[in-house]
Amino acid sequence: GGSSEERPPLARTRAQAPRGRQHGWSAVIRHSGAGLIPLAGAATLVIVGLGSNLAHPRRQLARAVFAIARLPGTRLVRVSRNYVSAPVGSTTPQPDFVNAAVAARTTLAPRALLRFLQAIERRQMRRHDPETTRNSARTLDLDLLLYGRRRIHIAQLEIPHPRMHERAFTLRPLRNIAPAITIPGRGLARRFLFAVKHQRIAPTRSHPQR
Repeated sequence: GGSSEERPPLARTRAQAPRGRQHGWSAVIRHSGAGLIPLAGAATLVIVGLGSNLAHPRRQLARAVFAIARLPGTRLVRVSRNYVSAPVGSTTPQPDFVNAAVAARTTLAPRALLRFLQAIERRQMRRHDPETTRNSARTLDLDLLLYGRRRIHIAQLEIPHPRMHERAFTLRPLRNIAPAITIPGRGLARRFLFAVKHQRIAPTRSHPQR
């Protein structure tokens, strides 16, 4: 809905969201939603986590951000910097991941947004099949982390993402774009950073923008 209940703050003060945090995405953000469904008062703030460790990960993330910016009824708000992180929960060796997060406002319903995100994954050759383990290497992983302040638990969709508070590769990009955001039912997201400080993660370069 369009109430303040659906719109968690991106930052408490201007000082907490310094200029230059868009890391080369300013033009994409400025034109996001142009020519698409106009955003009405019902637009909801959503956070999407991105990850890749196959087939040029930085390029995969850049392509995905462009695709999210072009979704119907959706306007990009902020894009985090990229981070390189160690795989978590993997039983076999695999390359490090590159991770990021985007904030957007959308009029899409949660299920519809999830379907669009899964379509982006498929276009970028992400495999969804029973033979693929949850923490395996992948060309692209798009996680719908937050949908306003809503708590949703339906088939194939749980929001907030049930493990987002346990993962540095989710929390660090999230803090980069939304330092004061809260996880519904859990509280301030940045409070969980101490518990994941042992997980290896560091800022890294972004794919050059055209």
